[in-house]
Amino acid sequence: MSTVNSFGAKSTLTVGSTDYEIFRIDTVEGFEKLPFSLKVLLENLLRTEDGANVTKAQIEALGSWDPAAQPDTEIQFTPARVVMQDFTGVPCIVDLATMREAVTALGGDPNKINPLSPAEMVIDHSVIADLFGRPDAIERNVEIEYERNGERYQFLRWGQTAFDDFKVVPPGTGIVHQVNIEHLAKVIYDRSVDGVLRAYPDTCVGTDSHTTMVNGLGVLGWGVGGIEAEAAMLGQPVSMLIPRVVGFKLTGEIPAGVTATDVVLTITDILRKHGVVGKFVEFYGAGVASVPLANRATIGNMSPEFGSTAAIFPIDDVTLDYLRLTGRDEQAVALVEAYAKEQKLWHDAANEPAFSEYLELDLSTVVPSIAGPKRPQDRILLSESKAQFEKDILNYATGPIDIADSGSFPASDPGSVPGEEVETNEIPTLSSGSPKAASKPVKVKTPDGQKYILDNGAVTLAAITSCTNTSNPSVMIAAGLLARNALAKGLKQKPWVKTTLGPGSKVVTDYYEKSGLDKDLEGLGFYTVGYGCTICIGNSGPLIDEVSAAINEHDLAVTAVLSGNRNFEGRISPDVKMNYLASPPLVVAYALAGSMNFDFDTQALGTDGDGNDVFLKDVWPDPTEVQQIIDSSISRDQFIKQYATVFDGDERWTSLPTPTGPIFEWDADSTYVRKAPYFDGMEATPAPVTDISGARVLATLGDSVTTDHISPAGNIKAGTPAAQYLTEHGVAQKDFNSFGSRRGNHEVMIRGTFANIRLKNALVKAVNDGQQIEGGFTRDFTQAGGPQAYIFDASTNYQEQGTPLVIFGGKEYGSGSSRDWAAKGTNLLGVKAVITESFERIHRSNLIGMGVVPLQFPAGESWESLGLDGTEIVSIAGLEELNNGTTPKTVKVTATPSEFSPEGKQPIEFDAVVRIDTPGEADYYRNGGILQYVLRSLV
Repeated sequence: MSTVNSFGAKSTLTVGSTDYEIFRIDTVEGFEKLPFSLKVLLENLLRTEDGANVTKAQIEALGSWDPAAQPDTEIQFTPARVVMQDFTGVPCIVDLATMREAVTALGGDPNKINPLSPAEMVIDHSVIADLFGRPDAIERNVEIEYERNGERYQFLRWGQTAFDDFKVVPPGTGIVHQVNIEHLAKVIYDRSVDGVLRAYPDTCVGTDSHTTMVNGLGVLGWGVGGIEAEAAMLGQPVSMLIPRVVGFKLTGEIPAGVTATDVVLTITDILRKHGVVGKFVEFYGAGVASVPLANRATIGNMSPEFGSTAAIFPIDDVTLDYLRLTGRDEQAVALVEAYAKEQKLWHDAANEPAFSEYLELDLSTVVPSIAGPKRPQDRILLSESKAQFEKDILNYATGPIDIADSGSFPASDPGSVPGEEVETNEIPTLSSGSPKAASKPVKVKTPDGQKYILDNGAVTLAAITSCTNTSNPSVMIAAGLLARNALAKGLKQKPWVKTTLGPGSKVVTDYYEKSGLDKDLEGLGFYTVGYGCTICIGNSGPLIDEVSAAINEHDLAVTAVLSGNRNFEGRISPDVKMNYLASPPLVVAYALAGSMNFDFDTQALGTDGDGNDVFLKDVWPDPTEVQQIIDSSISRDQFIKQYATVFDGDERWTSLPTPTGPIFEWDADSTYVRKAPYFDGMEATPAPVTDISGARVLATLGDSVTTDHISPAGNIKAGTPAAQYLTEHGVAQKDFNSFGSRRGNHEVMIRGTFANIRLKNALVKAVNDGQQIEGGFTRDFTQAGGPQAYIFDASTNYQEQGTPLVIFGGKEYGSGSSRDWAAKGTNLLGVKAVITESFERIHRSNLIGMGVVPLQFPAGESWESLGLDGTEIVSIAGLEELNNGTTPKTVKVTATPSEFSPEGKQPIEFDAVVRIDTPGEADYYRNGGILQYVLRSLV
């Protein structure tokens, strides 16, 4: 639809000899006081004004934005492009392929199902660190990756040819967010529209919550579920409320010995405590100019961890310098500068915009930190890490705790293979005086004859990983220098530590090789295992065999240290209970220390050749030397060379047999890619919305249930419903692969939904003598006595009886990665409503996108405070009001005792808040989901 242009905003900007059509934001009254991020939204509305989705009134409302007001004005944001990673991207392409068939069945044109906004996918989530600590680790891991994922990759190669404006960055290239800032992002986009070259701010949505990393470049973007991403690709705007914007003033400079990781963990801590869910965060002030682009990207990356929608830095000279460094051509850089200055998007430290809320951080006050053991916002000062570990271990260890420090035991001791506990005469106590609480230390003997004691808190995995930090040369060079200094002192990593290096792009390898730091890192076992997300998403591969055996035989509470952004329970490795985020140099330091039960200030990492103690301060890199290596080892030519063939792929990729034609030929025997079921039996007109009656409760869950708990992730465990399905289809256990790799097969994914090994469903306490067990279990009320069952199996029985399901949850339900399968799986399990105390933004939106209604308990109430226990029969009245074109603010929920309820239990009634927040979301829900809405609109 053509632009209405009510404000006469259309104009021309000339850069060099090229003319660009632009839409001037200074034609809207009030624009000058808006924060940078809202100016970007204002331009977006001016350019897409059509009188229907985007109206003059919306534009005026944004111009007259009241910083103090609570969000209540809906706007329609049209991102310039969509970025995807392969785990969440494969289902998008599966759904688009399925929609081509569905639109044909409804009498439409299948070629209409085509990205209308450019879409780019980076295959970065499939490589697993199976091999490590050896020169051929990366080559073998990539070979195994292709063996496991050949079917998926063939499908994506088909998509690359079948869909217009869809590009794929093949495996073994880099991490999506690092590739995004180093190559894909333009900052100012230029595109021919109806024969006219148009310039406008680069904006994006991505199928990974860390899409916000691109905010560091001044690109407004954030993570959405795959469901929303598909709609955006098909030209549907993202419905949103004009947000509150938190101004975060930066002053001072980072002190020596402090890393960008320490800064981002500090900011995460501050913003999580302040409360920024659903808000934009914008950095401003004189201190911004001193923040390198890589540090800005590191901060932007962690936006999901502190809960904001976006965390953006404005455009300035630092932005331009980075664009030049990373190989963008001079005309593109000139366009960014000219456009930003013309549209008042250039950062001016002297001109402070209006913000809804204000925060400030003096960067000189930041101190070294880590975060853990299970949430990114749980920051721990490095100086206090040992003391905090001693408290936290009590929550993870089993039985009375004996601890002898992990380390060597005498050569005269014959040792053992894993299995022999260390005998002690008394229960030692921690320095805090509290008894140590975990199983006893274990003597371990390796196949090559090494012997050591493995104990609670042992660091069993040390990983330099994830786009958060691998995009940042300052911390990557620091890690290499620390390794160099440690080797010079004669230090080595502990033998029980699995060490991995997963660079975010091949440029990192280039500058490591040029500086020689690659050999120093390899000297401590940090060989490159792949260019992908690896450890941060749980693609850790197995731990060292004898370590894993000792952990599982004796239930040791061991740790992982990684330079990533996520450390939720059960995410990193099934063998590891406690996960810590740390800077890359600290990852190396912990590999040397070998334990979280370690104080870097008072305990030596080892001894040098003369027998002198070596402390962390003795090997910590000199910031001046870090900068010298950055200056001498990183150049524009490296980026140009590595990204010249970014979409081409290696011989493995180009030799994949690729189907052709506009309609995908589904393989009935495929266990990786299957036609999606969402459009089966769909009519051209949606059925009316109905109230929910006679529902059963599938799960009663507590606070901070993440999408990791809900969405299938990690390895597929033998004996589970997903494993049973694969076995029935002829797949050997060694070929089960991960849930992420099988996201294109809904039959596997539904069987892994709510199946996380750390899920705590309070419903099953009643059949376990009041004990809380963990895992994907519930009570099946279709069976006599309501026995414990797998959630999938119970769901199947409920659906056979036509019984709808509901879920009770606590606070921050659905936090974590933007996983569309957390919503898709919920829908396919037969869940019609999720009732919680609060939702995280993306998951709430995704539930609506899959036709599941999100409801909230009355303010201050929970399922426990209301007296609910999950044995009730639940009815929800008032949803039918949606058929009148309006959305009810509340609905009446009635929970009636059943034969499984405690004797004397009374009916419970309450008004639940309906969290369908915008008219656009209401339309999606009426249609049974966002994809159904889009499909009907195209027919």
